[in-house]
Amino acid sequence: MTMEDGTFESLGYCANTGVDDDVLQWDQRADCEVRQILDRIADKWSLLVIALLDKRSLRFTELRRAIDGVSQRMLARTLRHLERDGLVSRTVHPTVPPRVDYALTPMGATLHATIRALVVWTEEHQNAIAAARAAYDRRVAAEQEAAEREEAERRAVARAALPIRG
Repeated sequence: MTMEDGTFESLGYCANTGVDDDVLQWDQRADCEVRQILDRIADKWSLLVIALLDKRSLRFTELRRAIDGVSQRMLARTLRHLERDGLVSRTVHPTVPPRVDYALTPMGATLHATIRALVVWTEEHQNAIAAARAAYDRRVAAEQEAAEREEAERRAVARAALPIRG
């Protein structure tokens, strides 16, 4: 049976639909595997976990101490997701109390190189981004002030146009 042009093979299939590098396909359906993977690996907790596990394996408590602001529940959830995706391995040591170590898998280690490139780009462009943010904030504030002045002027004109009731 042949498929119609543009028809996906299955619900999770997001192959190229004929347009080279069509990033819009990533966002067309929530069940798209590419989108799901990007959502997982691009969240802040996953990025931090992957970065921290680059040098060596760490215990849960070491990760939690190293990641400012992460809750125990969120860290456990993040590690579970990364383990499910094959990016992090979990090793339980038969000790009392049990010791659990987390480490990057070989596939997770390849992702770290991409994260490192993103961090380097961010460091190189942080001043330009800060300047762009400041310029944006100034422009938005000026636009807001102008809109408020125009609204005040409209109200003044409207009040002046109304007959005085006595």
